[in-house]
Amino acid sequence: MTNGKLLWVDDEIEMLRPHILFLTKKNYDVVTASNGPDAVDRCREEDFDLILLDENMPGLSGLETLSQIKEFRPNVPVVMVTKSEEEDIMDQAIGSKIADYLIKPVNPSQILLTLKKNIHRQEIVAEATMSGYRQDFRRIGAQIDETLNATEWTELYKRLVYWELELSETADEALSEMLLMQKEEANRTFTRFVKAHYEDWMAHPDERPLMSPDVFRRKVFPLLDAGQKVFVLVLDNFRLDQWRLLSRELSDDFAIDEDLYYSILPTATQYARNALFAGLMPLQIKKLYPHLWVDEEEDEGKNQNEESLIAEQLKRFRRRETFTYHKVSDSPAADRLLSQMSRLDAAPLHVLVVNFIDILSHARTESRAMRELASDEAAYRSITLSWFRHSPVSELLHRLASKDYTILITTDHGSIRVDTPSKVVGERNLNTNLRYKLGRNMAYSPKDVYEVKRPEKIQLPSPNLSTTYIFATGTRFFAYPNNYNYYVQYYKDTFQHGGISLEEVIIPLITLRPRKR
Repeated sequence: MTNGKLLWVDDEIEMLRPHILFLTKKNYDVVTASNGPDAVDRCREEDFDLILLDENMPGLSGLETLSQIKEFRPNVPVVMVTKSEEEDIMDQAIGSKIADYLIKPVNPSQILLTLKKNIHRQEIVAEATMSGYRQDFRRIGAQIDETLNATEWTELYKRLVYWELELSETADEALSEMLLMQKEEANRTFTRFVKAHYEDWMAHPDERPLMSPDVFRRKVFPLLDAGQKVFVLVLDNFRLDQWRLLSRELSDDFAIDEDLYYSILPTATQYARNALFAGLMPLQIKKLYPHLWVDEEEDEGKNQNEESLIAEQLKRFRRRETFTYHKVSDSPAADRLLSQMSRLDAAPLHVLVVNFIDILSHARTESRAMRELASDEAAYRSITLSWFRHSPVSELLHRLASKDYTILITTDHGSIRVDTPSKVVGERNLNTNLRYKLGRNMAYSPKDVYEVKRPEKIQLPSPNLSTTYIFATGTRFFAYPNNYNYYVQYYKDTFQHGGISLEEVIIPLITLRPRKR
């Protein structure tokens, strides 16, 4: 089996016989042509893994030959070889989407390097990735067994996400399974960490890691104090792995500073996003602004007062900045926002909530077609990226890159793919979230949950004196005994939020500053 089939096109092909012999000894099958028309005919008849193409040939030039070949072989990598170092020639070649560019006289090592980059890159990268994870596996395992602080947990989570994205590019199922097992072990240990520290974080807010109520005070207000205009983009239900893919789309326009913070419990919009915008824990919101808090059992929308909560937070900190608030749930709403871009400069602070990713998560639960499209984490990320590329949000950020804004991209919580049912029994009005429950007289397995019998200890409201909160941990989800098998089959392998896991609790907080090229 050869390493690849090459076409080498050069009007002085006989002078390149030593190079061709070198490649033949390296197990490449080399076909030659001495002019453009012959090369085009060869490409019509045969497939090649790579074409080495001389730029300066009599008759049909290299660039003209390239153009004709690309008409019917658009995906074959072409390496342009030329004596010319003129910038215009290079620009034309690169604009024609060549794979690489070599200046004559070329040597065998240069040729071999370009072949490795363009033919064997995927397998070389995959092997290096697999080797790297094997070496890192024990170190990550040792870290999981250590007593980590909040910052060390964020660093470990970054490491796990890094390897998840890297291994998703390989076909090694065994290593992917090893990583999945490490993530599960990390989540078990992380749950113990949260259980041990969460009440203390609530009692000592100045000593805890950055959490939902702290974001505006510690991240947004200092930017305003420095005289900067700030745009806060909240992508509902957004995870670090999804951000890593989106970041590749933004690196040309922005300098990026990636940070993480901790969502409060429950890791659900009603609680975490209200805390983010109010700068307060849910119990504090209910006490200070009872007209802005909606209890769990009420039918009214739970996030209808976000603009008012932002206004109250600004007022509480004696801030005089004007701000705009927008919530976008579909493309027409986003288009309307884009049409108002010229008015944004009137205020120093803008807040935009985008619900698409949360809508995608729910649609995947309810639609068989969406389950097929987002069958696993990699597919879920891919759909998120595809949406972003074609969404008005991408256009909005592109326009903001030309303005003098500092942009904060964040979320209220993440999500986790659940696969392990945990039975719970409660009263008829028990809330419907699959990752947290609150109520009286609930029956459940204590080992499966983080149980809070005194909600005020974690700054959550109690609809009743005997209210208990329970939070699902790891990949568990709550299921009712009635119609149990149907319920489990329907919700198993769906993305849910509200409980305790690295994916739900540790979430992105990204700062973008325009490069202004």
